[in-house]
Amino acid sequence: MRIIGLDYGTKTVGVAISDEAMIIAQPLVTIERKHADKLRQTYAQIERIISEYNCGRIVLGFPKNMNNTEGERAEATKLFKENLERRTGLDVELFDERLTTIEADRILEATGVAKSVRKEHIDKMAAAIILQAYLDREKNKLI
Repeated sequence: MRIIGLDYGTKTVGVAISDEAMIIAQPLVTIERKHADKLRQTYAQIERIISEYNCGRIVLGFPKNMNNTEGERAEATKLFKENLERRTGLDVELFDERLTTIEADRILEATGVAKSVRKEHIDKMAAAIILQAYLDREKNKLI
């Protein structure tokens, strides 16, 4: 079984996937949509990935404000979570995603990815950071 990690944004969803041992997360794809409220194809693509990679759990980045409050994006993410659970039948765990986009940009910069193409990779990299943090937390629970 694998775990899928998602970074849900207004017009994109970054997707990452764990290895079968659930130790390492890797960026997979960024799903784009033209309109923020048009999610049917986004859900369908996520469902295909879940099926293709035999995912048994979903980790969804939860965008809290820096002062730990929840704003509009957090409410939209909760609705996205409910719809994912209903459509996939899988549990969706919300995981704090504060500063992951900044960290993703720093990683891409440090690895030599040109600024002009970073935007193509930043969401799936952020999803991988969210998923890796989740995997590390779960591993530490076992120790």
